[in-house]
Amino acid sequence: MRSSSKVKIDPSKYELVPKHEVLSVEEAYKVLKELGIRPEQLPWIRASDPIAKMIGAKPGDIIKITRKSPLSGEAVVYRYVISG
Repeated sequence: MRSSSKVKIDPSKYELVPKHEVLSVEEAYKVLKELGIRPEQLPWIRASDPIAKMIGAKPGDIIKITRKSPLSGEAVVYRYVISG
């Protein structure tokens, strides 16, 4: 019979999971101004997402995701954190 204790898995340790970081208010403002959009217009990520929870993202935050790209070296995308 298996133990009922849950094993904590750190998703950031997997090579397929790109780097995630919460932007400061100043950085977020700069990104939104450069893109000419409101935060809600970014693709969303739920605050309950394992990576969002791990980096301490809260609803209203903007997360910068940096992926390795075979064409450009790296690709940066942004996500708006929503509740849930």
